Amino acid sequence: MNDQLEAIGQVRATLIDLAIRFGPKLLAACVILTIGFFVGRALSRWVERGLLHLEMEPPARLLLVRIVRGIVMAVFLIMALQNLGVELLPLVAGLGIAGAGIALAMQGLLGNVFAGLSIIFTKPFRVGEYISIAGEEGRVETITLFSTTLSHPDRSYVVVPNRKIAGEILHNYGKIRQVAVTVGVAYDADLNGVLKTVDEILQANARVLHDPQPVIGAALLADSTVQVTVRPWVAVEHFGAVALEINKSIVERFRERDIEIPFPKRDVRLLEPVRVEAAPARS
Repeated sequence: MNDQLEAIGQVRATLIDLAIRFGPKLLAACVILTIGFFVGRALSRWVERGLLHLEMEPPARLLLVRIVRGIVMAVFLIMALQNLGVELLPLVAGLGIAGAGIALAMQGLLGNVFAGLSIIFTKPFRVGEYISIAGEEGRVETITLFSTTLSHPDRSYVVVPNRKIAGEILHNYGKIRQVAVTVGVAYDADLNGVLKTVDEILQANARVLHDPQPVIGAALLADSTVQVTVRPWVAVEHFGAVALEINKSIVERFRERDIEIPFPKRDVRLLEPVRVEAAPARS
């Protein structure tokens, strides 16, 4: 019983001694970290308000704000460790070794991060633009450090890792696309009247943009038709719907104005077989 009381007394004395020796330093370290937290948050908000006045993509702005906050917290963390008497050189060496191991284990993830930084700062495309990349296409919804999200007209989403984008051939349509519609008319049709009719159809469609100007013209002299191409510009979200509307309007308006859309024709001639008389048999 006396031995247990002595052990408890020694533990109590040790704890009291540690509290006296390190308590003030630990309390000061906690105060330093708390101050660093509030300073980092205030400074990051100030930086974010300042960046709002610059033409900068939201991912880049968010990244810079986080970097500022991380630097402030790192500085105050070093101050707290120094106050506790921690040797920083062995700690930095240990973190370097651990970081090398983590980097080897997360090569794919780090590749996405570096590719994301390249996309954010070089700006090959922006949020809201329509792009085609890595066998996928769609409207850019979000750009993060790890991936880029595209939306399709069918309301589905495709998440493309950034490392699949960096170094690939990119087709950036921007925020408008050019619809391609082709219609064939007869060779005896009034070509000027046909082009005027198509232009009226495009003018009547509220979704067709007038700047840039639509392209209308005779594109090909085919076997039985003159191929008229119709290429108006529309917003990305109207691309599919406008093509359907233009096709419907062309058929209806051509019927009203008796403009023929001929079917393929082939002339087939049947020739009478040549009769070959048999030669008389020799005796």
